[in-house]
Amino acid sequence: MDFWIEPFKPDFKARMTQDLPSSPLPLRTDEAKGWSKPVATAVLVLADGTVLRGSGFGAIGEAVAEVCFNTAMTGYQEILTDPSYAEQIVTFTFPHIGNVGTNEDDFETTNFEAQASVRGLIVLAPITNPSNHRSTSHFDAWLKSRSIIGLSGIDTRALTTLIREKGMPNAVIAHHPDGIFDIEALKAKAAAWHGIDGMDLVPPVTSSKPHEWTATGILPARALQPNNGENRHRVVAIDYGVKRSILQLLTEAGCAVTVVPATASAQEIAALEPDGIFLSNGPGDPAETAKYAVPIIQDLLERKIPTFGICLGHQILALAIGAKTHKMRQGHHGANHPVLDKTTGKVEIVSMNHGFAVDIETLPPQAVETHLSLFDGTNCGIALTDRPAFSVQHHPEASPGPRDSHYLFQRFVTLMEQAKA
Repeated sequence: MDFWIEPFKPDFKARMTQDLPSSPLPLRTDEAKGWSKPVATAVLVLADGTVLRGSGFGAIGEAVAEVCFNTAMTGYQEILTDPSYAEQIVTFTFPHIGNVGTNEDDFETTNFEAQASVRGLIVLAPITNPSNHRSTSHFDAWLKSRSIIGLSGIDTRALTTLIREKGMPNAVIAHHPDGIFDIEALKAKAAAWHGIDGMDLVPPVTSSKPHEWTATGILPARALQPNNGENRHRVVAIDYGVKRSILQLLTEAGCAVTVVPATASAQEIAALEPDGIFLSNGPGDPAETAKYAVPIIQDLLERKIPTFGICLGHQILALAIGAKTHKMRQGHHGANHPVLDKTTGKVEIVSMNHGFAVDIETLPPQAVETHLSLFDGTNCGIALTDRPAFSVQHHPEASPGPRDSHYLFQRFVTLMEQAKA
């Protein structure tokens, strides 16, 4: 199938034979035959052969990745610099992407050498000139600088529906200003890609060596809440693709943070004499990362060092105690997910970004489920009864998103204080 998904048409199948939409695309003209028509400058080719045509922006080229959708209404720069989105193409359901430009404060990656992030993005409306006092760069120029391909002019609601019904597809996104594409070659490329399931994507995004995290980070950081000048707790953060805002919130909570690579040994970590261990977020299949990460975590758990995990860190902790994970149909990507904290009975609205989940049926007796997704009932948190360790699937740091779960950082601090006492 080769068609345009034209915006605001109710019937998905009917659009397969629609004429090209009127859009700000270059025109291809044949004066001898007396016709002209818009030229698609970007395409999304799905592994099943479906071809969606639209207008390209950002980087020029091709990229193969998994297509997901994100329902957040703010924070597109934070989303596009979150290492957890490595090898993915993000479809934004919110239409106004790019309108506030970009700046040097809203980066989430800490590994600028790798520049690993999303491979592409899909939006409904063409991006506009920035209109925000914080903007320092046009969104299009920023995308080019980070080699991210953009596609606009298709019905993102229809694509989101497709993902909800059929799951996250593998695809190739391509942008060529001349509108010339080898569609058959792109179809073959999309169909041949192995997908994220079974891939360890941590090595490209983890830190290359241990380093102390400072409030300024690599780029100027957002203002932090004061911690009275006290770094009361030494925390070692194992970097599977950690977000900058997580490290900032640990600092706000009074922690001196040392970031170590994902492959740092338990002995190397223990030698730093940490009061607590943090297991970070990150991309890829947790079962693959677990092949080298789990023995490290198991050793640290035996030492009874207080441990806190987020997202991939949550999945790695679960695997370390014998549970299993599975690939989700559509994943959770957004800033409006309701989660029940079973320890307090409160419902929180949280940010999520994950395509794998912990299989609650495989948790051992020493693991208690603490959080539960109210969207689909999947596991969102565990706590161990025989070790000072807990983790959550969602992102309590948000960025973007609500701050309902910020208390979890204080819960981690309390766990360290109890261990010291």
